[in-house]
Amino acid sequence: MLTKLPDDAVILAFGDSLTYGTGASAEHDYPHILAQLSGREVINAGVPGEISGEGRQRLPALLDEYQPSLLILIHGGNDFLRKLPVDQTRENLKAMIAEAKQRNIAVVLLGVPQFGLMFLHSADIYAELAESEKIPTDLETLPEIIASNDLKSDAVHPNNQGYQRLAESIAALLKKQGAL
Repeated sequence: MLTKLPDDAVILAFGDSLTYGTGASAEHDYPHILAQLSGREVINAGVPGEISGEGRQRLPALLDEYQPSLLILIHGGNDFLRKLPVDQTRENLKAMIAEAKQRNIAVVLLGVPQFGLMFLHSADIYAELAESEKIPTDLETLPEIIASNDLKSDAVHPNNQGYQRLAESIAALLKKQGAL
């Protein structure tokens, strides 16, 4: 369970193009929609094309700058696309989670599918990290969105409807976990 977020809480949405909103029209990225759904400030800290090693380097300064109450982490997809070692991706994600925890920032992790013939499941490292780090996770939403042509703008990015579904799923998870 998560602690209830105060009304003035800041949520840091951190990741790559899936956080940035590639494929969406203006103000249809998931952080923007989540801000409306949650009534909280949500900072969009997505960088298209970023690999987890770069994210690991970038995250600490953002945590210090914004001092969020919650970190929503969606990262690793570009590692899979570039066929980087999965162990390296796991270690980078684990380090990002540790950076947040050291600052008493709650973390929610979303699983990203490994790209291949089928997009039906998040990569195993996300379930492993959620279990070992004892953090809430959503392993279903992104694979479901990426598996649906109606929710995508291209092969790997959601469209406006896909980002809407992503934001609604995150808001539902935050409610279920007691944060909202």
